[in-house]
Amino acid sequence: MTDTAIPLPQGAAPDTGALQARAALGRLRAEVGKVVVGQDAVVTGMVIALLARGHVLLEGVPGVAKTLLIRTIAAALDLDSKRVQFTPDLMPGDVTGSLIFDARSAEFQFRQGPVFTNLLLADEINRTPPKTQASLLEVMEERQVSVEGTPRTLPDPFLVAATQNPIEYEGTYPLPEAQLDRFLLKLTVPLPTRDEELGVLRAHHQGFDPRRLREAGVQAVATAADLVAGRAAVQRVAVADGVLAYIVDLCRATRVSPSLELGASPRGATALLAASKAWAWLTGRDYVTPDDVKALARPTLRHRVRLRAEAELEGVTSDAVLDSVLATVPTPR
Repeated sequence: MTDTAIPLPQGAAPDTGALQARAALGRLRAEVGKVVVGQDAVVTGMVIALLARGHVLLEGVPGVAKTLLIRTIAAALDLDSKRVQFTPDLMPGDVTGSLIFDARSAEFQFRQGPVFTNLLLADEINRTPPKTQASLLEVMEERQVSVEGTPRTLPDPFLVAATQNPIEYEGTYPLPEAQLDRFLLKLTVPLPTRDEELGVLRAHHQGFDPRRLREAGVQAVATAADLVAGRAAVQRVAVADGVLAYIVDLCRATRVSPSLELGASPRGATALLAASKAWAWLTGRDYVTPDDVKALARPTLRHRVRLRAEAELEGVTSDAVLDSVLATVPTPR
């Protein structure tokens, strides 16, 4: 993957707003790295989702700093964040808000739920029943909450970061495909290396408190205005017809894979395009390469495909199938 930008035409001036936004988002990744150790790829994925106006599904075992990650990104962007612990008894109104009767005015007043924020952490989303999971469908797609027929717009930027444990299935309700398809990316949050884990212990030994990010030195290094400028710049990123065709061919190849009973939908193709454009812009280019598409194919498509039962029994994974697809679909030159 090359980071060389296309030369500007003679007389053209660089977009200073976009350049400043890219620099600010680069600082954001470094700022989050002060307290979230060894998760640079996940942080980058979150930035891509913010630029592409998407949502993120985070999968990792407990204790790998998923909550700290969201809080730190919000602090570094000077945005509001809220966390909802999804449980079997959680009701849709507990997430979106509900009408409450006000005895003083003798009228019903809408009380906002925790979705009225910039970064919403839906913790252990698969621990709540489908009825409550479905309360996020309109929120994620339309970025609004409708109660008694009245739509209420959510703040912008708005991102849902939902977490789930990859190894614990007792008492969980798997997310339906319609909801999985609304996540732009599925990011795997890995365990830290030995040296990284040693660094975490040293920080806690020296008094680091994850509940006091300002005391840990985390500062607001980017703003919502930088995201607005970045999104506008991402929209201007060029994509050649050959690269567009490559994205379509990758998604169509998943639909005929013998290991899959469900391949990527056209929405998956548009998600891969949006994520590739955001990544290309972040790396300093105003055009998408096939390598950009390859880099984002797994996080964009792994949750949009479903393995056949026999393939699962043989130990096949979604990532392995996607690797095979990437190896067989011809790369444009």
